[in-house]
Amino acid sequence: MGTSDRLERLREQAGVGGRDASEPTVLAVVVLAISLLLVSPIAWVLITASEMPTGRLVELVLSETTTTVTVNTVVLVATVTAMSVLVGVPLAILTVQTDLPFKRFWTITSALPLVVPSYIGAFAFVSAFGPRGELADLLAPLGVEQIPTIYGLHGAVLVLTLFTYPYVFLTTRASLISFDGTVVEAARTLNHTRWQAFKRVTLPQIAPGIAAGALLVALYALSDFGTPAIMRYDVFTRMIFVEEQARNLDAAAVLSLLLLVLAMAILAVESRIGASRDGAYVASGDRRAGEIELGYWKYPAMAFCAAIATLCLALPVGILTQWLLRASESAPSGFQFTATHVVNSVGLAAGAAGLCVVVALPIAYLSARGDGKLSSLPERVSYVGYAVPGVVIGLSLIYLALRFVPFLYQSLFVLVFAYVVRFLPQAVGTTESSILQVDPSYIEAARSLGYGPITSFRKVVLPLVAPGIAAGAALVFLTTMKELPATLMLRPIGFETIVTYIWLVRGAAYQGQAAVPALILVGVSGLSMLVILRQEG
Repeated sequence: MGTSDRLERLREQAGVGGRDASEPTVLAVVVLAISLLLVSPIAWVLITASEMPTGRLVELVLSETTTTVTVNTVVLVATVTAMSVLVGVPLAILTVQTDLPFKRFWTITSALPLVVPSYIGAFAFVSAFGPRGELADLLAPLGVEQIPTIYGLHGAVLVLTLFTYPYVFLTTRASLISFDGTVVEAARTLNHTRWQAFKRVTLPQIAPGIAAGALLVALYALSDFGTPAIMRYDVFTRMIFVEEQARNLDAAAVLSLLLLVLAMAILAVESRIGASRDGAYVASGDRRAGEIELGYWKYPAMAFCAAIATLCLALPVGILTQWLLRASESAPSGFQFTATHVVNSVGLAAGAAGLCVVVALPIAYLSARGDGKLSSLPERVSYVGYAVPGVVIGLSLIYLALRFVPFLYQSLFVLVFAYVVRFLPQAVGTTESSILQVDPSYIEAARSLGYGPITSFRKVVLPLVAPGIAAGAALVFLTTMKELPATLMLRPIGFETIVTYIWLVRGAAYQGQAAVPALILVGVSGLSMLVILRQEG
């Protein structure tokens, strides 16, 4: 007899039903304390700015550097978001609504760029198209002494677009799959062309999905540190790191505050999009419209898909393989990649994943089972940390630790706490979804048989939500493995991980030594994409 069968018999024996009772006050208190801890890094930014003399604050906000960085950041985020839509939406349409040959293959290649961390992609593009890159070496015998620089805004836009457009691709594709295609066929019977039917019927229905992916891209572009730093483009994340290294704390705090304002603005837009998405129409079954026949356009369509796959997958993997083949057998002193780097990364990621699961459980349970409107507030608060860039969280925790708990400064505890603040929503989301699928009457049945709240949760809820918890833990683990700025800023002295090693050897121009750890990261990241593709299947 399975778990669900035993629970159903328990429910019948108890003869109960209805909604959950009010959650114990102790649960609300625990969740409140957790929520306050999660927003503590943001509180540091606000406190620091408020303690600053007004004249100094105004001077920093209106300075030429701040103005330039603000404009650069807004331009980068807006351009990357727009370009990601222009790439992701056509790919989604081609792989869902057309007779494109090898659609499953192009679906996988269009989603896989998410497995390549953007800073590794930036390394690869600089190696390929930089002043002394592979392209320059190929053109030198032909008399071409100089090629256009890859550095700057256009390089940052290119790299971030190529490695973030899958967010738009996946959310748009999901909307197209769930969309009722018979509505399009009805429009066609009213003498609408394919383009008119798409513009008037399909596009309004999938617009929330497009917007959701675009906002994920915007948050990523806003918070990314590695790509702008490698491309030498001054945005908030790069300049905050520079100011912190120079110990210009006032400037770093003001830049962090402005970056936080931009992040909150994007979250506010996401909230409005989420509200509008509630009314979107989706099909109740598999009722897709007939495939669009591409005809001769299938060849340009395949060329488009192949070009994107080449830039996003073949080029980075090819460059990393080339680095591996060219790497010297013995690295210089202090630049050896050892098993310790892997053990440190895995240990940190496992610790963050485990702590996220523990913290996510009470938040997700209160949000799923609480009766009041305030029950979901801690769950929304947890998403604030996800929107705050890692460089801001790192800076905040450095000075919170120095000011209030100096004995924890440069400790692994602070670093793991930063990961929890950043990636907790991944665990909360999957756990809450699983809890919502548990029939509340099962819990009431267990309580009526004399089990206490904790025992009822352990015996009834926990076995049923275990798959969701495991999925959330896996996502946190994989994301933590790739986190760069928080790891660089908060790790103890002498404690190196895969990402810090890659940053070290690339900065010292020992590219060959970065090949193995970079390929390890790409492989580990690929596991998360495998989960996504299996879910769709």
